[in-house]
Amino acid sequence: MAARNFKVGEHVVYPAHGVGKLIGCESHNIAGSQLELLVINFDKDKMVLRLPKEKAENAGLRPLSSKTEMDEALKMLSVRTKPRRVMWSRRAQEYETKINSGMPGAIAEVIRDLYRRSNDNEQSYSERQIYQAAVERFVRELSAVEDLDEKDAIEKMEVSLRAA
Repeated sequence: MAARNFKVGEHVVYPAHGVGKLIGCESHNIAGSQLELLVINFDKDKMVLRLPKEKAENAGLRPLSSKTEMDEALKMLSVRTKPRRVMWSRRAQEYETKINSGMPGAIAEVIRDLYRRSNDNEQSYSERQIYQAAVERFVRELSAVEDLDEKDAIEKMEVSLRAA
């Protein structure tokens, strides 16, 4: 797979942090060698990431998902699955891995699995933390792809969850 040329001003997804905006490219002389860096701003997290251009692909930097990919992820939210009988620590680890993959389908699976209706049992603190992290990551990409504000993106996600 060839390295992708990202354009300044476009939204990108960095798996460990979610949706950011490429705000520039910088050239730095580090330890005697010239290094090209992509500068990505994560406004919500008040963070700026400088990523070496040649490491972008291995780091998982990718363009936003297509509308079709996001629609597929939304459909996944409405699919009911049987509860898994695996220890929470193992499931929590799997959920974190899915969230950090940065892929909307995997993140949707976490949201679907941890979603609780008002009449369901209460979630533990760690379940709520993982659920919230997945929702934030998913909603940020959904709002960027569909040009919605986050409140509307949350509503769209919740409609899919309630359809199950």
